[in-house]
Amino acid sequence: MELIELSVAKRESTGKGAAKKLRADNAIPGIVYGAKIEPVKVSIDVNTFDKVIRENGTTGLFFDLKVEGEGETGRMVMLKEIQMDPFGLRYQHIDFHEIDMDATVSIVVPVEVQGTSAGVKEGGMVQIIRRDLEVICKPKDTPESIKLDISELEIGDSIHVADIDLGAEIEIPFDTNFTVVTIVPPESGSDDEEGEEKAEVAEAGAE
Repeated sequence: MELIELSVAKRESTGKGAAKKLRADNAIPGIVYGAKIEPVKVSIDVNTFDKVIRENGTTGLFFDLKVEGEGETGRMVMLKEIQMDPFGLRYQHIDFHEIDMDATVSIVVPVEVQGTSAGVKEGGMVQIIRRDLEVICKPKDTPESIKLDISELEIGDSIHVADIDLGAEIEIPFDTNFTVVTIVPPESGSDDEEGEEKAEVAEAGAE
């Protein structure tokens, strides 16, 4: 589990007017909450937070949150929710959840395929159905990604969620045994260029 250091300021004012003023000052209103703490209202610098998101994405982020006025010891938190404006252009509010290291958390982790499928060597195409999966585990056990070896998959083979074993400490909750990755056959009569184009379309569709 990687901790990203982030400094935030405390805020006292609340309400739509105060939040609007914060955003006008290039800051994002936010809150830190948890089962064992009183909620703490904070403000986050837009440029600093945007840099973190551009470098790390939005899933599976843990922070060493330095809250102004609380000394050098940071709060260990996870990014719980980002609220955007209706156009998806500006941050409206950020929710952080303080972590109990002894309790399990639910978090979304990206899926990463590894190897070259035997089916792809025969002209098939890799289709990633789920690009991320929910896992339940203690924060220290959270994987950066779920790595799936597809090298032995033939055309028509799939990896289902029940096939994925992340060890005793990590659970992937599911009600149905859905497909995560599959190798689909090439289109009949398509040349190599068309096949590559359709593979790109298939991956875009999966996203």
